[in-house]
Formats: sequence, C-alpha cells, structure tokens
Amino acid sequence: MTEPHASQDTPRTVLLRNGDVHSPADPFATAMVVERGAVAWVGSEGAADSFAEGVDDVVDLRGALVTPAFTDAHVHTTATGLALTGLDLTGTGSLTEALGRIRAHAAGRPADRVLLGHGWDASAWPEQRPPARRELDEATGGRPLYLTRSDVHSAVVTTALLDLVPGLTGLGGYHPDGPLTGEAHHAVRAAAYDAVTPAQRAEAQAAALDRAVSLGIGSLHECAGPQISSADDLTGLLSLAAGRRGPRVVGYWAEAITSANGADRIRELGALGAAGDLFVDGSLGSHTACLHEPYADLPGSTGAAHLDAAAVAAHVAACTEAGIQAGFHAIGDAALTAVVEGVRAAADKLGLARVRAARHRVEHAEMLTPEHIAAFAEFALTASVQPAFDATWGGDTAMYAQRLGVERARTLNPYAALLRAGVPLALGSDSPVTPLDPWGTVRAAAFHRTPGHRVSVRAAFTAHTRGGWRAIGRDDAGVLVPGAPADYAVWQSGDLVVQVPDERVASWSTDPRSGTPGLPDLTPGGPLPVCLRTVVGGHTVYERPNE
Repeated sequence: MTEPHASQDTPRTVLLRNGDVHSPADPFATAMVVERGAVAWVGSEGAADSFAEGVDDVVDLRGALVTPAFTDAHVHTTATGLALTGLDLTGTGSLTEALGRIRAHAAGRPADRVLLGHGWDASAWPEQRPPARRELDEATGGRPLYLTRSDVHSAVVTTALLDLVPGLTGLGGYHPDGPLTGEAHHAVRAAAYDAVTPAQRAEAQAAALDRAVSLGIGSLHECAGPQISSADDLTGLLSLAAGRRGPRVVGYWAEAITSANGADRIRELGALGAAGDLFVDGSLGSHTACLHEPYADLPGSTGAAHLDAAAVAAHVAACTEAGIQAGFHAIGDAALTAVVEGVRAAADKLGLARVRAARHRVEHAEMLTPEHIAAFAEFALTASVQPAFDATWGGDTAMYAQRLGVERARTLNPYAALLRAGVPLALGSDSPVTPLDPWGTVRAAAFHRTPGHRVSVRAAFTAHTRGGWRAIGRDDAGVLVPGAPADYAVWQSGDLVVQVPDERVASWSTDPRSGTPGLPDLTPGGPLPVCLRTVVGGHTVYERPNE
C-alpha cells in the first residue's frame, strides 16, 4: 500500500483508491476522499480521477478493504492493559499448568508490590477446582497475589493479600479457602489496585489503547465505577486518551444516583453517564448472576441481587431528569426483570418519550425472555452485548450448560430476537473478560452456538461499528458516508461475501445484482482480516509494519 505523508495537526486531504470501500452510499465503491477529518466523498474508481489533483495524498489500496473503524462498547482499559503486561491465564489447560505459570510470573516480577493476574476458569480444567490458598502461597513465595476468574466477578488471593484488608473475613462473599465474591472481592480488588503505581497504570492503559488501534478499533467505551476501579483511574485514562489521536474513549461511571444533583459527580469525572457495570447482579461463572430458578450445579442458590426494581427506577429517573444516560450490568433473568420493572416505573413517572430519548443501556443482558426483549424495545434500551461470551461458554457442554442445564443455556444471548424486535445492539468484548477481537466478535454473533440466535455478518458488523456510536447518542458516525467522521480501518482480507444465518439467502445475496456491500468471509476456521491501518478523525493512529 502506498503510504501517505506523515500526519499533521490538521488532517490532510486524502484520496483512497483501487480497493473496496464498505459504504451504504455506494455498494460498489472503490474509492473515498477524506477532508478535514471527515468523509467527503465515496464512489467509483473512474470518478476518483477528478479528485486526484486536489488532494494532499493519494493512497493506493492495492485491493484492500476499507470499513468504518470498530467501536468496542464495553472495555475495562486498565485491567486490559495489566492483563497484556502481566499474568494472563486465559486458555490454561489445567490447575497444574496455571500454578506453574503463577510461579514463573512471581519469579520474573521481584519488584512488584502486588502480583496481578487474570483469566483462570476451573470449569475448563480436569481438576474442576480453583487453586487453593496454600497452593498460591507456595507458588508466590508468600507474596500478595490477586488473581481474577475469567469473568472478573470472583478472585483467588494469597494470605499476604488478605492481610492487607482488615476486617475482610466479616464481609459478604468471603470464603476461608475459596474464591472471594461480592463485598470481599471488591475489598481485595481495591487493595490490589491501590498498590499499582500511577506509572504502572498509565503504562497499562497505553498498552490497551495501542492494542485496540492495532485491531481496527477507533473508539471504546470505558466501563468504570467505584466497585471496579477508581475515580483516578477513569480521569487518568480520559486524560491520556485526550492527549492521543486515537482511539476515542468514552467514559461511564457506574455509581447509582437518586436525584438530578447526583449527576454533577458524573460530569465532574468526565463520564457520559452513570452506566456501565452498575451491578444488578454478578456473573454465571461465579454463580452470582441473579436467577428466578436455582443453578443446575448449585441447587438452592439463585445468585446475588445487588439492586432491586425500586433502586433501578430511582436511578433511571434521576439520570433521565439530569439528561445523562443510565445503565446497568444485568445477566440473570431475575436481574433483567428488576431492570425492566424499574425502567417501567421510571417511564410511568416521567413519560415514555423522555425515557426512550435518554437511550439508557444494559450491559451483557444474557438471560433474556421474550417479555424482557419486548420491554427493551418499548423503552429503547440499548443491549450492550458480548458475543464472545457465547463462543467461549456456550454450547451443550461448556460453562453455561453446566450452570443452567442445556435447555436454559440455549436461551442465552438471543441476538436475532433482539434485532427482530428493534432493540438497538452495541457489541463489545468486556475485555479482559474476553479479548479485544472485533472480527472475532462479529464471527461469534453470526455463528452463535445456538443457530436460532444467529444474525447476519452485516448486522453484527453494523452493531460493532455504528451501533457503538448510536449507544452514546451519535447517529452520524460509524458509517462511511459524506459528512461522517473519518474513523476507518484498512484491511487485508479475502473475497468479500454476504453471509446470513439462512444459507439459501446467502447464495443469492452474494450476487452483485443484489447491491449489498460485501464483507470478509468469517466462516469459522478461516483466517480473520488483518488490520493494515487505523485512522481516527482523519489521523493515522496505527500502521502495520512493513505495509
């Protein structure tokens, strides 16, 4: 690919040509002009000749694909960076292997005040149990260690870390020799992250942002909050992002408010809303998602409820009156019922139109019933969802089925039903719970483990690009049409096709006469597109080496 000149403070005028441009403005576009940080024109190669003399740079795409940059609608940036730079146990095959990696990590980080790790999942290990505290104490040489489960809703720790949290044994969720959940987990997480220096935190945040743009992600939504990180963590990230050209970072602060005055705190932090991981419940993997019926593998337990319908109603009403977004973390069906009932009460108080206009959002929204989906559509709630959860834990034998039984597990993450009902979708990763991987996310939605929940590649792609912008109230972005922000990525990919859940439709819609813009073939097992360049606001923020 022919390289443009180095970017200046004012974005240069650029003509991209001789490729494929994914745009609803022209399904056969091969060229695009970018001017003053926005898309100025999209069209055919022949028409591009008339622009060649009036631009600062001409980029020969050499057949590459240009798409809108992705938006990851749910990220924990510092934790993602710490996973990138620290101990990541994702994919470990056994408890023995995990302990070996913990031992090696501790030996290689002698100066760290607290060792940090992430990603264990005992449900995938032959031992079927997490590491015991005595095993962790031995592996770390008695040093403080905070090691989160893959869903980040529970953690195992060493005795030395417990000693840093006075009164821990009296908190809810404390277990003498098992994973900590609830209040106990939040307390040890705070102690662990308090030991991270500002320099370490900035390094981790920069690593996460760099990884994002290398994957064609132009924007991300940081889901921060007092039970997740800290105010300093959020403000530090927003400041760091403001000093860079990309990716764009939109912050959410998950703190419940009960009056419009409470929104001042949200605005002071630079957050767009009091949303994100405001916990109505926990997670399925940690048995803390709140269910109407007990867990299949933990009879008698229905999980944990953190907010009831009255608290949800108060928060939604306060945010609506203050003109900011509300949002909640809700996974189990009982938690989603609390959200729906609370939003309905707020709409009864303030009027349906005001609640719909606020574009409140729900994170994860996994265990939806048809009644929940109808309510999401009625109240214009954005479902901020993570298809990689299904790819990782879905199917008839994996964690969802272990926790819920096969039949209930098959109801999870019903993306097709959400789209049919008109519910706005925004896709994300919940990184580091699952990795930043936008094309993998689109693939997971299109090839859902439950066939009836599958959506077309085009619908999933739209939800991972334009959907993220719409979730923050922007309808003018995430798509390559004149006037839209010039946030785009250039990809090396194979043939472009149109993939939908019904193969009979796919067979005709790949015909050029259908006029439907193609996207890369995401059939499982095949290679995913490779990002060659990411551009945000007309500025190049990533270029693949040697391209």
